[in-house]
Amino acid sequence: MKRDYAVQRGTLDGVEAFVRVAERRSFRGAAADLGVTPSAVSQAVRALEARVGIALFTRTTRSVGLTEAGERFLERALPAFQEILAASNAARELGAKPSGLLRIAVPRAAVPLVLQPLLASFSAAYPDIAVEIAASEKLVDLAKEGFDAGIRMGELIANDMVAIRLTPPFRFIVVGSPAYFTRRGRPRTPAELAAHSCIRLRRSNGALATWRLKEGSEMVDLSVSGSLIVHDFPTMLEAALSGAALAQVPEPVAAEHLSSGRLEEALARHAPLTSGLFLYFPDRKQVLPKLRAFIEHARSFTQDRQTEASETAKPAKTPKAGARRVRSRD
Repeated sequence: MKRDYAVQRGTLDGVEAFVRVAERRSFRGAAADLGVTPSAVSQAVRALEARVGIALFTRTTRSVGLTEAGERFLERALPAFQEILAASNAARELGAKPSGLLRIAVPRAAVPLVLQPLLASFSAAYPDIAVEIAASEKLVDLAKEGFDAGIRMGELIANDMVAIRLTPPFRFIVVGSPAYFTRRGRPRTPAELAAHSCIRLRRSNGALATWRLKEGSEMVDLSVSGSLIVHDFPTMLEAALSGAALAQVPEPVAAEHLSSGRLEEALARHAPLTSGLFLYFPDRKQVLPKLRAFIEHARSFTQDRQTEASETAKPAKTPKAGARRVRSRD
């Protein structure tokens, strides 16, 4: 049987006035506390008594006292009123300074790429914020599932979300181990993938993802085949490292292994470019200080990393003719 939990309109009206009068035993004192006139307090209390159906105060020209009904009402109403005040103060604190629990939904592959490097510095800068990371390939509804923000590739973010870039655009590349290429050969065209073992990714909706590649100026989606199906890119990468099959993964995920030679790229000129990773959230007007602090910290951290990367990529300057080299001293 369905129950009606709706609070009748006006049920709470006058409760604060009643509590103040009961504490002060004075309508004038309660009015001073509330910043209103004694007449306004008296009217609020009379309206409350009318709804309850019984007098809550005994009034004389010299004093104010509680009736038995008023005592019972105060006994039950005061703790509830104090809880409402405490709830208001707790909510107000979240709006006043960066604090509380910050919940972020991210794909597993984004954790080492984006979050791990900045979480330590963020936690040190904002010790009153607890960060909860929910790593999943599922495309979550932030508002419905209680998340403050999410991290996804730009192509997967709904148009009604606010998105802030965290990484530059990157490619989706096909990789395999040297042992795999020695054993099975290296595909030269997307069509040749039909003769190879490819690791497939099952999406959160149950469908198997296709491999998207470039063919000239167009994009093609290929239904590859292989005996291994995974649910995330880190697992796919580990399988490729073992030599089991080829994988198509975000380039930053495989960058370290490509540099070390544990993985090699195939079909490089067919690799599509994605928009990169973004932090996204529902509405700028709803951003609490805890999320605003994370946004600004992530922005600053990302800019610093990009600056460092560009500085590292610059070629070393050679001394001009006639210039002296200065030997550093230990």
